[in-house]
Order: sequence, then C-alpha cells, then structure tokens
Amino acid sequence: MNNTDQPTGMKAFTVIWFGQLISMLGSGMTNFAVSFWVFQETGEATALTWAIFFFIAPSVFLSPVAGAIVDRSNRKTIMILSDLAAGVATLFLLTMLALGDLQIWHIYVANLLAGAFNSFQFPAYSAAVTLMLPKKHYGRASGMISLAGSASQILAPAFAGALLAPIGLVGIMTIDVVTFLFAIGTLLFVFIPQPTPSANGRTGQGNLWQESGYGFRYIFDRPSLLGLQLVFFAINFIAMLGFAVMVPMILARTGNNEVALASVQSLGAVGGVAGGLLLSTWGGPRRKVHGVLGGMILVSLLGQALMGVGQGLFIWATAAFLLQFFLPILNGSNQAIWQAKVAPDVQGRVFAVRRLIAQVTAPIATAVAGPLADRLFEPALREGGAWVGTFGWLVGTGPGAGMGLMFVITGLAGALIGLSGYLFPVIRHAETLLPDHVAATDEGGETAVATPVVTETA
Repeated sequence: MNNTDQPTGMKAFTVIWFGQLISMLGSGMTNFAVSFWVFQETGEATALTWAIFFFIAPSVFLSPVAGAIVDRSNRKTIMILSDLAAGVATLFLLTMLALGDLQIWHIYVANLLAGAFNSFQFPAYSAAVTLMLPKKHYGRASGMISLAGSASQILAPAFAGALLAPIGLVGIMTIDVVTFLFAIGTLLFVFIPQPTPSANGRTGQGNLWQESGYGFRYIFDRPSLLGLQLVFFAINFIAMLGFAVMVPMILARTGNNEVALASVQSLGAVGGVAGGLLLSTWGGPRRKVHGVLGGMILVSLLGQALMGVGQGLFIWATAAFLLQFFLPILNGSNQAIWQAKVAPDVQGRVFAVRRLIAQVTAPIATAVAGPLADRLFEPALREGGAWVGTFGWLVGTGPGAGMGLMFVITGLAGALIGLSGYLFPVIRHAETLLPDHVAATDEGGETAVATPVVTETA
C-alpha cells in the first residue's frame, strides 16, 4: 500500500485513535490485575508506589533525548517501536508468571522498559496529531484522546475484575499482548506526514545533545511558557503524593475487595468519558488558560480532596467521576495551546522538555508517597494513633485513613497552586503573548511557513 492509498487527515487519526483505545484497554487490564497481585503479596503501599515510580521516572527523565530523536525520525516508526517495546515488557512478565517465578522486582524491570519507550510515545503521538489535523480540530482531537483513555478505564477494571478468577493473570496479560499487536497494525495502515522545516527547526539543528537541549532554550526564552510549566511542576508533585496511594487506600479500607476497587475506577472513567465527549464537541473554553488553571482547581477540590474524605464506595465513586470529568478539559486545553503555538518540526524536542519540566517532580512524589503512608500517616490514624483526635473526625480511623488524609491535604494544596497561576500576568495572559504557528494542515492543505516565535503553556 503506497501513501496515496493510505488514510490521511481525520480518518487516519481516527484509525490510530481506535488502535490506541484497544491497546489501552489491554494495558489497563494488566495494570489492574498486577496492582491487585502486588498489594496481595506485600500488603504495603510502598511496593505499589515504587512500581509506578519505575515507569514514570524513565518516561520523564529520558524525555529531552527522546524528543530530539522524534524530531529526527519518522513519527509513525517511533510510535510502532514504542508500542512494540511495551508489548515486550508485558511478554516478559507473562513468561515469568508462566514459569511460576514472578517477583516484585520483575515488575519494576518491566515498568522501567515500558517507561523508557513511553518517553518517545508522547512527543511522537502529539507531533503526529499536529501534522495530520488542522488547528481547528486540535481541541477535539485532545478530547478524543482523553475519551479513549477514559473509555478503556471503564472497561479495563470491570473486565479484569471479572476475568481474574477464571483466566488469571496469565490470561489477562495474554490479552494485553494481543492488543499491542492490534495497535501496531493500525499504525501500519495509515499515512502520517513529516513536518515542513521551519525557522525554529533550523535554529535548533546540531548533534543529538545540542538538539536535546534545544527544548530547554526554547521554553526558557519564553517566560509565559516557563511560568505555566512551573505551575505544572508544583501541582504534579502535590497530586502524585495522593494519586500514588489511591489503589492501596481503597483496598485497605475495603479489606482487599477487588470489586470495590474496580467499581471506583470504572465509575471514575465514566466521568472521563463524559468530559472527553464534552471537550470533543465543545473544543474547550475560548481562553484555554481558564481550562488549565480552572481545571486544576476543580480536579484538586472535587476530585482529590473529596476522595480523601470518603470512607465508602459512593463518595469515592463520586470523587473519581468528578476528577476524571475535569481532567480532559484541563489536559485538552493545555495540549491545544501547545499545538497551536509550537512549530511541528520542533514539537518533539519542545514537547519532551515540556513534559520533563512539568513531570520531573512526579517520580519523586511517587517514590516518597508509599513510605510516607506506611510509616507516618497510616500509623498516626490507627486506633490510638497520634492524629486520631485531630483528623479522625474528617477521615476516620483504621486501615486506609492515613492515606485518606494524604488525599485531603494534597487536594487543598493543589487548589491553591491552581489559584496562584492567576496571580501572575505572564501566566494568566500566556495565550496572547506569542502568535500561533501557521499549520501545514490548516485550510487548503498548503505548505506553511511557521512564524519564528512560538509560545507558552503546559
């Protein structure tokens, strides 16, 4: 099949989107089943949070080099290799499990491999969408991507919870491997164009290390972009201190009830579907910065803080629904700004560094969240603990209460971070301070020349 026979534009994006949806469903089933297995084996939050750490850390810290490689390479090839590597990581765990020798450290190794290649997937996928679609569809594309993630989260816990007993972890991981192959097949089926060289791209040319550093120079030269990134830098640290212990908190408070955990995750994902559908049809607020900062405030208060206060399924599910409902608007608004402002041929490098700055604190928070829960917050809110008299009325006592308090504290802190963004004009007016690039896929499909200055947000 030559390029002229392959789907292009929105049709090509929809094909890729569907493949990624199926792949995320398989990955979600494996993540649910493995998380349940780890907590059953250890009974501690630390083992789960370290598993998350070994995925997040390489995906964040390798981003600058990955972004430079993406800009030098074919976007489709990079996405195929990333999906293939994730499949190999799952296949490794499946082999260890089939041999009866699966251990916690095997999960860490597999997550390390998957996380390393995930650092390529994000900039490659983001840059590919920019190249395939006109600017007017950026917000809707972000909504569809959020919708795919949320839809898979509805089905993955439900399927995994129902299938764990009859087919076990081996069966679930086998399904996951098949879904990776499906995603690769959809990528082979479509055409993804390469970017037209721009003035920014020519400025950033050099050897691999010079090009890896270009994203830093690009962002640090634009105060609005850097300012908004620092808001994400702060909130990702705070948010991950809570999110990293959500699974052990619910399992601890329900006596390892996998149905309760699956229900909360699935109902939360329903909220994500609703938010993704809203964004897909609406496109987000006219001033996208309101979607970003306002979304941070709503996610922190109505999602994270409420989750910590809850002591039963109804409140947890409500908090999860609201959290996932507002996340697509937050992330989609942010993504639309970046895609509108950054020239396509440097998006790999710039988006990768954008991710590094925004998420570099997340691995740190994930690494410390488990020990904080196991050694400080949980003992302090057991019967007779030091904080029972102060916080027991708010989050209760016993297993999981300390992790609930972590959610409340981090939720309130996250809302303050979102509000603080409005205090700085360089962040509040980020969208208007730099012009849009001229997209090669905008109306008429003609070759475009990107403007030499580009923009902000995260």
